[in-house]
Amino acid sequence: MAGIAATLALAALAAAAPLNIRQDDDHTELLPPDGPTEYQISYGPRPYYIVNDMMEGDLKDKLDQCKNGPFSVTSWSIGHRGGGTLQIPEESAESIRAGARMGAGILECDVSFTSDLGLVCRHSLCDLHTTTDILLRPELAAKCTTPFTPANETSDATALCCTSDITEAEFLSLCAKMDGFNSSATTPEDYQHGIPSFRTELYDTCATTLSLSGYIDLVDGIPGYRNFTPELKTPPASVPMPFQGTYTQEQYARDMLNTFLNKGIAPERVWPQSFLPADIYQWINEFPIMGSQAVYLDEAGDTPEGLINATARLPDLKAAGVNIISPPFNYLLTYGDSNNDTIVPSDYAKAANAAGLDIISWSFERSGPLDRVEATEDYYYSTFAQAVSYDGQLYQVLDILANEIGVAAMFSDWSATVGYFANCFDLTGPVGGSYYNGSSNS
Repeated sequence: MAGIAATLALAALAAAAPLNIRQDDDHTELLPPDGPTEYQISYGPRPYYIVNDMMEGDLKDKLDQCKNGPFSVTSWSIGHRGGGTLQIPEESAESIRAGARMGAGILECDVSFTSDLGLVCRHSLCDLHTTTDILLRPELAAKCTTPFTPANETSDATALCCTSDITEAEFLSLCAKMDGFNSSATTPEDYQHGIPSFRTELYDTCATTLSLSGYIDLVDGIPGYRNFTPELKTPPASVPMPFQGTYTQEQYARDMLNTFLNKGIAPERVWPQSFLPADIYQWINEFPIMGSQAVYLDEAGDTPEGLINATARLPDLKAAGVNIISPPFNYLLTYGDSNNDTIVPSDYAKAANAAGLDIISWSFERSGPLDRVEATEDYYYSTFAQAVSYDGQLYQVLDILANEIGVAAMFSDWSATVGYFANCFDLTGPVGGSYYNGSSNS
């Protein structure tokens, strides 16, 4: 049975907020309440563009029949770096609000730390030079690990600015911008540009940076009820651990989850992520409820040999207590015939299912038009690029992931695309607490 402390904590939360708890002898599940009817999910034109671009057939007919809704929030749709990242600066309040409006039931903050050990939302500890306006702030640019160096006849422009170079307050004074840089820049102003052509600078107007605490408050306050997926970012070589000789990886991992508990967030609402198995095992031991639904990000299969090895170790991960594996979706798909013109589940996907692992994959809508992915050697389509050539196939790919492989949820840089599909197929996504059996104070 669930432990007395965990049960009492849930009861207290239920008394204070409209939470829906389902409990039996084995575990407690925290279900979302009905959201307010006045908060409307808005998808915009993109899902309809994709449906209209599909080949005629049963899948197109099914998706076309859903065009007038009704649409609701679904945890099968996870807002990657907020969920509005295709057009809006990542890890910003504006991206999170966009992902929420497009119905993502779980919203992401990638967690990095600052020089004073504040926890903030940034996809990498060392991406401030490409995702913020730090180089336009001379007093902060001077603190960067590698100051801006202009391009010349023999070298590209360079810079390296890390969250650990500045304080939390200084970080929060920055504007978030679309991720990109101009390698031929001779000034910091020119360096600000260079985003992929399929994105836009339309909303690149000083988006709001967030601390982890601010992200929690923002997500918790959005009508319609959303859950959280913080990703603990692995410090790069330029930020050696222990940081400043004392701040360890273990404390960093501990601080991230304690931030949620200290703000009164039910642990069943938090889906922590990491690329490091040690982080996952630590959470399983120290924060059993959140640890039971920790998401192990698997990026070990980026070569053919690596993918074989990553596939082979999946049963061992399950045996060690991991319940959710999270690979990029190219790991899950491969060619189905010798002509390389059909797509089928990969050996990795089959092995994950056989091992009893749930799969959450990433990241949809990060690649631009599908007629370019083979020529550009796009990462996410690398295992089946020859089989895709038009945007209507986005829903063909998603159909295989959802209805053949059975992925539990999907990260997306534009939450409308995944949310529309999930609503059409009644995909509700993972339920907090459903992985946990035992007692816990977390």
